[in-house]
Amino acid sequence: MNYQIYGICEKSIIFAASKRLKMEKILQVNSPNDYARYVGAEVLHDDICVVHYDELEHCRHALCNYGVYGIFLLEESPYTISYGQGQYRFSSGSLLCVAPGQMGGVSDNGEIIHIRGWVLMFSPQLLAGTPMEGRIDDFHFFSYYDSEALQMLPDELRTLSMCMKMIRYELQTHADDQRLKTIVVTYLQLILEYSARFYDRQFQTEAQSQTNDLLIRFDALLKRYYDQRLYRQHGLPTVRYCAQELFLSPNYFGDLIRQMTGDNASSAIRRFVMQRAQQLLVAGHTVTETAEMLGFDYPQHFTRMFKRHFGFSPSTYLKKR
Repeated sequence: MNYQIYGICEKSIIFAASKRLKMEKILQVNSPNDYARYVGAEVLHDDICVVHYDELEHCRHALCNYGVYGIFLLEESPYTISYGQGQYRFSSGSLLCVAPGQMGGVSDNGEIIHIRGWVLMFSPQLLAGTPMEGRIDDFHFFSYYDSEALQMLPDELRTLSMCMKMIRYELQTHADDQRLKTIVVTYLQLILEYSARFYDRQFQTEAQSQTNDLLIRFDALLKRYYDQRLYRQHGLPTVRYCAQELFLSPNYFGDLIRQMTGDNASSAIRRFVMQRAQQLLVAGHTVTETAEMLGFDYPQHFTRMFKRHFGFSPSTYLKKR
């Protein structure tokens, strides 16, 4: 059996404001235990909950507006749920990650559902004062589109399940221990690091399969940007703009470009712009004209970038030719 690791895109915030969602029953998950109480699970700690779906007797659907982080480890879930702007089915098992400000699930219709797996929810406050507080944004799978899912193996699922069990054990048996938070956050870090390892290993394969196609489309997008003179309206092309046009999230797009080229997406865009700058200067355009035709607000900004990139100014470049 193959398992999948999913993340939710930032566009879900916008989608959450749509008329369709406004008419549905939404569960506000402002704290981890809002969800634990909803599904009838044990409340163990103010800032974290661990729910084993296999043990629940009266679990119902929930369309959730998350104010917490969530890690859904679904071994079996024969239901179609909404996240972002799509409908997704997780019948073969998945790891689904959500972050504060995101929305997803299925509106409660009174149906009793049967899911196998775990969910761990934690508030940002749990990480306060810990090394993980400044690292949570490094785990990009909290913000990926579903279409960017990566495969998990059964032994990886078992590894994460064991970590979930250990966190719940600590919460149940050492509630008053002064080291509880440190131990729980350490296990949480293990879950995130393991997930990142699975992601890195599988991501390389996906990046290799997409290399030629994506780089060709990326280059064509930048050429079209200037051919259609979009710089007049938008200025210099950005990573966010390119990612949106290629139907990718900025984080995922950046990771793919880095994996394919060894450089970040911003550098790839800058390299394209500077190559185009050379062409314009050689064609007889002035520094001011070239800066304007590339989307720079001021000629001096163009000159600084040109000098940082090539090691000499545009005027020196023209003298050398």
